Amino acid sequence: MSKTPVRRCQECGSDKLIRDYENAEIVCTNCGFVVQEKIADTGPEWRAFNDEQKAKRTRVGAPLTYTIHDKGLSTVIDWRSPSNARHISPDQAAQIYNLRKWQRRVRLSDASDRNLAFALAELSKMSTSLNIPRHILETASVIYRRALKLHLIRGRSIQGMVAAAIYMACRQCGVARTLDEISRVSLLSKKEIGRSYRFMVKELGEFVPPITPLHYVSRFSNQLGIQGKTERLAAHIIKIATEMGLTSGRGPTGIAAAALYVASILNGGRLTQRELAEVANVTEVTVRNRYASLLKHLDLVVKV
Repeated sequence: MSKTPVRRCQECGSDKLIRDYENAEIVCTNCGFVVQEKIADTGPEWRAFNDEQKAKRTRVGAPLTYTIHDKGLSTVIDWRSPSNARHISPDQAAQIYNLRKWQRRVRLSDASDRNLAFALAELSKMSTSLNIPRHILETASVIYRRALKLHLIRGRSIQGMVAAAIYMACRQCGVARTLDEISRVSLLSKKEIGRSYRFMVKELGEFVPPITPLHYVSRFSNQLGIQGKTERLAAHIIKIATEMGLTSGRGPTGIAAAALYVASILNGGRLTQRELAEVANVTEVTVRNRYASLLKHLDLVVKV
């Protein structure tokens, strides 16, 4: 209950009024008269315990985003409703048209801004096609901005560098996306994307952790509708195989598919090698070879 006076009481004329936020009322402490009911708290819904938290939680507009070339800070001059255009004189309409035209030109004033705007639009399209989270798109936008600032884009394909930025962001954030998937949505060859990716990693000096088969286990399980216990067993098999060095030099998708195949057999499942090969985008021979290697080195006994 806050003791902030607001106005005088209509009954006794006293100014000893308090806001009762629990009952949403303004009450006179002299006579008990309820001055106002259903008051609204106009303050923020958050609490801050120091200046740093207060500065972070203050909202003065849309949040900054790196997915827009101007970070969402510029204004847009436009008519909100076509019906309002009837009440505007011809001189005012011409003035608004000129303002809109010059505002669009100012937003993309130089070549670097146009390059960044086009690249970020391509990033958004590819991220939507790949169904990747928002934070991956933000990370890829920051990576591309760094490459543009260091003049790494000059003489190279914008689409290739955009695809490489998405692949690097997925690797850094631990999201399983292969070069083949990015190649399909970007309409570029896998070789070109890989070349741009290696160049970007070298010039930016970024540490990119390797993708392990564990990143693909949950993804393949969701696509095939595999039970949770089978997924957990496959993850345990991969951990043991990694400790024994069986995953070195082998594709993570093939290892993940083989581990899921072994786990499904041990749990009485009916997954086929063809189903796992199609989901993992590998051949049945690869799944069969990795499956045989796991059985041999892990001393597993399965009943076919």
